[in-house]
Amino acid sequence: MKWNVIVHPKAISEINDLPVDMRAKLTRVLELMQATSPFDITEPHIKSLGNKLMEIRLKGQSGISRVIYVLVTGRKIALLHAFIKKTQKTPQSAIDCALKRFMEVKND
Repeated sequence: MKWNVIVHPKAISEINDLPVDMRAKLTRVLELMQATSPFDITEPHIKSLGNKLMEIRLKGQSGISRVIYVLVTGRKIALLHAFIKKTQKTPQSAIDCALKRFMEVKND
């Protein structure tokens, strides 16, 4: 059974704001996750952030970005938050944003 990708409404514009090359890489990683299993894709493409949050790691000509997601019931990959990374560590504000959106997705 194939995994479906859902996108939090606020994450749609964040993903659309990513540079074209990073959106292309995101599409490729998501296709790999759907074709096999999200559990089969590991670093350097995917990394765990804890609290069920995972991040898709993207590098492009203009820098580094991340897309935070969770796996939810019904074989769904829920994309919660996307941002351009400017520091070594994923900012706590990005994690907090994703956790808040996770609660919204979880309660739907």
